[in-house]
Amino acid sequence: MKTIAITGGKGGTGKSTVATALAYELSKKHKVLLVDVDVDCPNDHLLLSIKRKLYQTVKQRIPKWDLDKCIKCGLCGKLCKTNAIVSIKDRFPLFISQQCNGCGACVLKCPSNAISWEEKDIGKIYTGNNYGIDFISGELKVNEPLSEFIVEDLKKLIKEREDKYDFIIIDTAAGTHCDVIAALSFCDLVFAVTEPTPLGVHDLKLILELTQKMKLNLKVILNRSDIGDKKLFNPLLKKFKQKIVVEIPYQKKILESYSQGKPIIDENITKIIEYIK
Repeated sequence: MKTIAITGGKGGTGKSTVATALAYELSKKHKVLLVDVDVDCPNDHLLLSIKRKLYQTVKQRIPKWDLDKCIKCGLCGKLCKTNAIVSIKDRFPLFISQQCNGCGACVLKCPSNAISWEEKDIGKIYTGNNYGIDFISGELKVNEPLSEFIVEDLKKLIKEREDKYDFIIIDTAAGTHCDVIAALSFCDLVFAVTEPTPLGVHDLKLILELTQKMKLNLKVILNRSDIGDKKLFNPLLKKFKQKIVVEIPYQKKILESYSQGKPIIDENITKIIEYIK
């Protein structure tokens, strides 16, 4: 079993297009699980016309106060690094649950044992299947900040099922923040999808720096390869001892499949598979 991540430094490069197309191509001969871990804005199910079914709700622990025990000392607010607790001495604390990361400092340090735990819903995990592809996705609840909590629950679910598949395709969020790092951390191979623009070069640099620090095996895919100047990448690729392994030109047929929720079928996707096996 191989776990392959499709990632990118910026949104809109075609990361999800490549991930779904690769999953479809591999599913013709192999057992494939596609996992959409772009939990802030999941869309792989739309590209493959998958009807998602709710699998589980993701919860996060948060503190709760017994005001009969609270001595209004203000210590919990002073300890809170995310500013989720606003406390003024001689007044009861004000709790902003959306900013809490559940670290537990307030519970541990409360001198009157007035703080304990409860849970809140922060997102959901869905499953589905279409075109012979098994599918899992996470979705963060609106106004919740900790997308990496959803990713960690997705990783547990993947671990439980990994023996059933030949390939697991991970479609990450764009960027280099915590949920992307969490998603990349257990992958065997990473494909970074970029485009021939100054922004594409800038954001590919961030991905290259990140994957180098994480010591990951990375390959570069250039999407919409004919819309800009590929030479923009030469200094960056030379610096990181990388090359563009696959180029996917701008094609109307890809747009049509994308808009209709059908798998992308393209010979360049087959070239990606050559670097996987």
